Amino acid sequence: MQKITPHLWFDKEAFEAMSLYVSIFPNSKMTNRLFIYDTPSGTADIITFEIMGYEMQAFSAGPTFKVNPSVSFLVTCTTRDQVDEYWKKLSQGGKALMELGAYPFSERYVWIEDKYGVSWQLMYTNEANAKPMIRPVVMFTGEVAGRAEEAINFWTSMFPKSKINDFMRYEKGEEPDKAGTIKFGSFTLFNQEFAAMCSAQAHKFSFSEAISFVINCDTQAEVDAYWDILSAVPDAEACGWLKDKFGFSWQVTPTALYPLLGDDDREKTDRVSQTLMEMKKLDMAVLKAAYDGK
Repeated sequence: MQKITPHLWFDKEAFEAMSLYVSIFPNSKMTNRLFIYDTPSGTADIITFEIMGYEMQAFSAGPTFKVNPSVSFLVTCTTRDQVDEYWKKLSQGGKALMELGAYPFSERYVWIEDKYGVSWQLMYTNEANAKPMIRPVVMFTGEVAGRAEEAINFWTSMFPKSKINDFMRYEKGEEPDKAGTIKFGSFTLFNQEFAAMCSAQAHKFSFSEAISFVINCDTQAEVDAYWDILSAVPDAEACGWLKDKFGFSWQVTPTALYPLLGDDDREKTDRVSQTLMEMKKLDMAVLKAAYDGK
């Protein structure tokens, strides 16, 4: 299991969207599917899947939140034809955010929003030893525009096996973005690749619970530690979800929870899910006691 897993919130389309993604990209598959019953939105569907070997989750839980381009997924392609192939399939029913073409940073690039609202950056690279890969790109806009570097420094300081790789900065004359702020920053958390951008342009979106990062924790002590470090908005704490000081959403989740929710005994899973929905920070001992009927 990946240490950090991107989590996408859909109304009812999680399985449909996942099926499209795994059909487009090589080395992709669904790995798990769970149902949580009797939630405020009805039955919630949680699907874990891989795209090019990269783990993600899709969640059908009603129309409360809607994905937007504040988080996109950058797919590195080693041929121009790969860019075109993925673009043709992902763009059906969607729209272009940056048109397919040549740019100073890539000979073949496009930024699109698919029909489910999920954003993809498809980029050809001819760098030596480059390999196909996918990584999330977090865009800092609105009230947090210009704070990408601060966030990168914070996140890399709190997670082990983390580092800052490189920064590309805005220069004077690229207003409204302030000179010196991050145009594109590459960093690593738990040996996983991420990127961040700042944009002071007028955007109609900002961070949303619709795209969060799940931190898969092996112990309760780990859950407690990440919760204490990250949570900065008490009103946003619910069911293991929190928001950090930048307004970005995380889920701090004990890995031992998944087998409890996936049990074939509906009575046990219902007790676990109902207990979970009453929590803010997840307590694995309490969840296990609910599973055992204690």
